[in-house]
Amino acid sequence: MDGVPSTRLFLALWPDPAIRHALRERRDAWDWPRGASPVHTDKLHMTLHFLGELPSERVPELQRGFAVPFTPFTLSIGVPKLWAHGVAVLEPHEEPPELLELHANLSSALVALGLQPEARTYRPHVTLARRANNVVVPPETEPLVWKIDGYALVESKPGNGGGYTVIQQYGTAA
Repeated sequence: MDGVPSTRLFLALWPDPAIRHALRERRDAWDWPRGASPVHTDKLHMTLHFLGELPSERVPELQRGFAVPFTPFTLSIGVPKLWAHGVAVLEPHEEPPELLELHANLSSALVALGLQPEARTYRPHVTLARRANNVVVPPETEPLVWKIDGYALVESKPGNGGGYTVIQQYGTAA
C-alpha cells in the first residue's frame, strides 16, 4: 500500500480483565523452552478474522460494516495443544454454535465490504506462545468459563513494541 496510510486489523473475542488474568495463569503454567516467545498478557485474545493491512480511510466504513447479529454465549476453553511451527494454544472444549454463527456472520460482512475471508477452516483458539517447538504440553486443567457478550475490531500496531488497540466493541458489551 505504497504511500497510502494503512491500518492492520483483526476481529476478536476480547477478554475482560478477569478472563485475561486466567489466561495469563494458564500461559504461565507452561514450562517454556529457551527461545519460546510467550504472548504478552495484554495481547491474549481469540481471533475471529484476521483482516491484515487495509487503507486507514476505510476504518469508519469497516466499523459500521462489522455490526452483525450477535447472540451472547459461554465458551469453555482450556485444552492445551502444540500446533505446527511451535504455536502453543488453548482450544475450546467444544465450539458453541453461537461462536460459529458469529464467525459466519462476520465472513458475510467481510464479503459485503469487498474483502476476502481466509480460506482455511476456522480453528478457535487463544495463542499462548510462538516458537515453542520443544515445549512439554501440560495436562488439561479445569475449564476456563468465558462469558462472551461481545466482540471487537482491533488494530495491531507494527513492530516488537507494537500493541493492540480496540477500535470498536460490538454486542452487548459495546
